[in-house]
Amino acid sequence: MVMRLNPIVKKDIRVQARSMKIAWGLFAYEAIMALVFFLAMSFFQMENIYSSTNIYSQIVMLYPVLAVTQIGILAVVVPIITASSISGEKERQTFDIMMTTSMTPFSIIVGKVTTAMNQGLLFVVAAMPIMALAFVIGGLSWAYLLWFLLIAMLVSLFSASIGICCSALCKKSIVSVIMSYGIYIVFIVLTCLPTILYMMWGYQTAAASMTVGMMVVMLFYLINPVYYLVEFFVWTMTGTSGVYEIFQGIFDDMNMKIPFGEAVWHYGWMTVSTVLFLFVSFLFLLLAAKKINPISKGRAKKLAQLELQRRMHG
Repeated sequence: MVMRLNPIVKKDIRVQARSMKIAWGLFAYEAIMALVFFLAMSFFQMENIYSSTNIYSQIVMLYPVLAVTQIGILAVVVPIITASSISGEKERQTFDIMMTTSMTPFSIIVGKVTTAMNQGLLFVVAAMPIMALAFVIGGLSWAYLLWFLLIAMLVSLFSASIGICCSALCKKSIVSVIMSYGIYIVFIVLTCLPTILYMMWGYQTAAASMTVGMMVVMLFYLINPVYYLVEFFVWTMTGTSGVYEIFQGIFDDMNMKIPFGEAVWHYGWMTVSTVLFLFVSFLFLLLAAKKINPISKGRAKKLAQLELQRRMHG
């Protein structure tokens, strides 16, 4: 059985192949990565002058530096691509034509998101030769490179789902782009807000309430993109888990021994957080599909009833 390619993805790939935008975008991306690489190497060389550390032992630090740069670029570029996908169709007055096809609204949304993810991952793969230096010379495990690619795919999906949802809700591309970044900030800031409130008023409560409050506060970070990346890179570079250390302090305050080991806490946290990000992304996709659906469920049911009555009365 041959799997059919989504028509939206097929059409966008053909358009991109004939355009120079991808080539210039890839050139700009590689230029930024090269600049970051040379700045990092210059910093390592200057640090090596004032210390006895071998510069080759510092090559491993290229991994988090370049990886964070790539994730940052994806988080900025992917929402722009998807935020103008549906609203751009409306501005070009081609949205109604697209909706007359046999594709379902959800298939259209998935096609637009897949196109944005493909473009983002193209940039990531193009920078792999530079990233590989940290693994060939620095001695990192190649499994971390595969893990990073999966993280990049998750960030692309999360960013693209936010952008496509805003694009479906807004009529203007510029408004949807601004709205996308606003939702990004909401996810980052609102998940940190419980920590701020806890630090301001939590210390006035009893010790037992403080430990319970800290546990509740930590749960909000499961959906925080920044903390997700921090936990990933800290574990990759140091082999320690920030989540484990925080919960170990909580259990110590309760005079209890923390269950399980550090690796279980890290991988368990990353797994739950990944599932939540996938779930939230899926909700954004459903909301976008529902918004562009020309016929709501209530309207469709009413039309079906009217059609049934028309047929019964001849």
